[in-house]
Amino acid sequence: METHLTWYGQSAFKIITPAGNVLLVDPWLTNPVFEKGKDEVAALKRVDLILVTHGHSDHVGNAVEIGKRTRAKLVATYDLSAAMTTVLGYPSELADTDTTGHFGGTLKLLESEVSVTFVPAWHGTAVEKDENSPPYYGGNPSGLIVAIRGGPTFYHTGDTDLFSDMALVSRFNKIDIMLVCIGDHFTMGPERAADAVKLVAPRTVIPMHYGTFPVLTGTPKAFERELKKRNIKAELLVMKIGETIKLSE
Repeated sequence: METHLTWYGQSAFKIITPAGNVLLVDPWLTNPVFEKGKDEVAALKRVDLILVTHGHSDHVGNAVEIGKRTRAKLVATYDLSAAMTTVLGYPSELADTDTTGHFGGTLKLLESEVSVTFVPAWHGTAVEKDENSPPYYGGNPSGLIVAIRGGPTFYHTGDTDLFSDMALVSRFNKIDIMLVCIGDHFTMGPERAADAVKLVAPRTVIPMHYGTFPVLTGTPKAFERELKKRNIKAELLVMKIGETIKLSE
């Protein structure tokens, strides 16, 4: 009864549940730091759900291409789902009410093996068809609480700054794995990310959204220093690009 977690760089992850269901989160697999991105996209034969936190291209990533080929259902907030189907061409029949929700709402998916709850994030979420097209409203950005039956509960922060209501996340869900942005410039950096971890109090924390571009200057080493300054007990787990780890319940 193991859950497998793969990090592709930036904020892109694959989760394989104990029952063998496949989830992608913010699936920008062809990002600059994952050299095998194109091959990985082509090799994905089964994807059940694609979860997207907000509409920026480094998070929507390869979602439409993968969704069309694998028939994965899109899991997103109402406004983001509408933008992705209308502007980007995600198949509307794969973005129906069953997998569309909003803040505070919990979706029971894949015969209730997976529960997804939308929580706020402080960022933006404009959707753009291409560099020459105007931005399209995509609603408010989100973080995601992903609870796996027989496995861990994840908190994927999406892109965000530190905000005090993060403390409410663990009031309703005991967080096993916090996937937290640390890159700075467009999101919180190591110092503010460490404060976010203190508010959430997860069992394990995995940094993401750093090092993809030179402007994302936050590093795991700086993040580790900030965690130690605060005497945070959470285990710091730094994944390598393309690495897969096994997680027990």
